[in-house]
Amino acid sequence: MAKLLITTQVYENYGAHDWDGVGECPQYWKAKGGSDYVVKKINVNKVTDTVMALRGQIEQDNQAFRETIIGWEIVGDKDLTEFEKSQLEYEGAIRYPAKELAW
Repeated sequence: MAKLLITTQVYENYGAHDWDGVGECPQYWKAKGGSDYVVKKINVNKVTDTVMALRGQIEQDNQAFRETIIGWEIVGDKDLTEFEKSQLEYEGAIRYPAKELAW
């Protein structure tokens, strides 16, 4: 069995806090990590369709915060994400697992 792993990048707007509600807001977007999402019981023949259908649940875009999908792949059902592996290695437990999405 396989699952779909979707990876995102988060950006924070460092100019948004200076905005007074009038005129232009200076934009300074800084990358601030990202998230991993998993979809179990995936149809491997419709991966791109699945990702596109889930975009609305994953991606966000407002004047202070953005999260965008930067990649996806099919992985083994028991495979861990890189972040989950590092948690096990350094903390001995997975406190922040990948977010599971229903499809």
